[in-house]
Amino acid sequence: MSAAPTLQDRFFRELPEMAVRWQAEPLPEPRLLVLNERLAGDLGLDAAWLQGPDGLRFLAGNALPRGASPVAQAYAGHQFGGFVPQLGDGRALLLGEVVDSQGRTRDIHLKGSGPTPFARGGDGLAAVGPMLREYIVSEAMHALGVATTRSLAVVGTGREVQRETPLPGAVLVRVATSHLRVGSFQYAAVAGDSGLLRRLADHAIARHYPAAAEADNPYLAFYEAVVAAQASLMAQWMLIGFVHGVMNTDNMTISGETIDYGPCAFMESYDPDTVFSSIDFWGRYAYGNQPLIAGWNLARFAEALLPLLSDDAGRAVALAEAAFGVFQSRYDEVWSSGMRAKLGLPADAGEGAVTPLIDDLLRLLKESRVDYSSFFRHLGRAARGDAEPARGLFIDLAGFDEWMSRWRALGPDAGVMDRANPVYIPRNHLVEEALAAATSGDLAPLGRLLDAVTAPYDERPGLQRYASPAPDDFGAYRTFCGT
Repeated sequence: MSAAPTLQDRFFRELPEMAVRWQAEPLPEPRLLVLNERLAGDLGLDAAWLQGPDGLRFLAGNALPRGASPVAQAYAGHQFGGFVPQLGDGRALLLGEVVDSQGRTRDIHLKGSGPTPFARGGDGLAAVGPMLREYIVSEAMHALGVATTRSLAVVGTGREVQRETPLPGAVLVRVATSHLRVGSFQYAAVAGDSGLLRRLADHAIARHYPAAAEADNPYLAFYEAVVAAQASLMAQWMLIGFVHGVMNTDNMTISGETIDYGPCAFMESYDPDTVFSSIDFWGRYAYGNQPLIAGWNLARFAEALLPLLSDDAGRAVALAEAAFGVFQSRYDEVWSSGMRAKLGLPADAGEGAVTPLIDDLLRLLKESRVDYSSFFRHLGRAARGDAEPARGLFIDLAGFDEWMSRWRALGPDAGVMDRANPVYIPRNHLVEEALAAATSGDLAPLGRLLDAVTAPYDERPGLQRYASPAPDDFGAYRTFCGT
């Protein structure tokens, strides 16, 4: 490729009321910090071209293909439970859509590209650290098999961003199957424009759930499909110990992809009350609350869709409540099958034995504050006959021994466990180490961390520190949104 890719502007053409045409701020000294060459290939982009001057300007949003129409998207949202009728892309731009190698439409989206009309007094910029955090964690999530937005590149801007101290600036180039959110539908609903709400729903159905269009009630089928996708996503988060940190309705996608890796982190010591975000004072978005909050957000989504479900308000509510029932069944299905795999249990092991086994294990993990991720890898060794690495993590040895005898009686498969339990996750101390080094201009720790977490199930020599919990002197971990 010797020219910029072709970008479509379907979102802007079909939903102009929900977008403002805008341009990224020119970058004085753009510098490519990291490029996802494999993802570039999947998108039909030439990685060599992207690393050249024209490609770099394209990634920064400063050189656009003919016909491209970058826009800031409008949406509303409940933020920590309080409704804000207009939020929108305050520091982000949708450059346009591309069709990838599998024929799927994917958004190319910038984050940190300068203030837009939705900036609400913010500077619209981003620092190197938070943008690289999103790159690291989103690519790790993809490698773990979790539905997620992806990161194509992070470009240093060559200018400083003022936070508590001046920091080097950066732009993240994000890829998603779309950036439609629950908050997008809340925005259309609060506008009181039934035509806009219907066009938005039709756009989302065509893009994400085309089978819903064939249903007797397409909008009800659409709602149920989103509920199922989000239930699956929540179970995936819980299985790997991921804490999103800011589950506002504007951060819940219609596609079921994880989006906006701000104050996110991976839980180490198992505790359902784990909170990392510096602004989540009441634990609303704690690890153990995530399925409940997802349900709350989906109830707000249903409220926005009610005019489309039925002309009769009472019937619309009844239909939405019935459709929401798929959340628990889908969540339980994904969680149960995932935990069976983590424990290496055969499919014919009865629920009567498996469910109490899981419940008792989680209780033991919490009581002894056991590192969640490394425990399951150690347990894989126990399935091969070496129980001491796992056993040594517990205070209540008698309790764990009793649990392990019940587990072994079910015939766990160590190979299944190795394929379900990662060796390497983006451990918080290692992420902070890589971000601090990158902020100072040293990208080597970032490269080493990415090498580990993007092949998380394959134990490799020389990477032992990437499999270990944080040292005791790391202390309590707090994360920040980066704005």
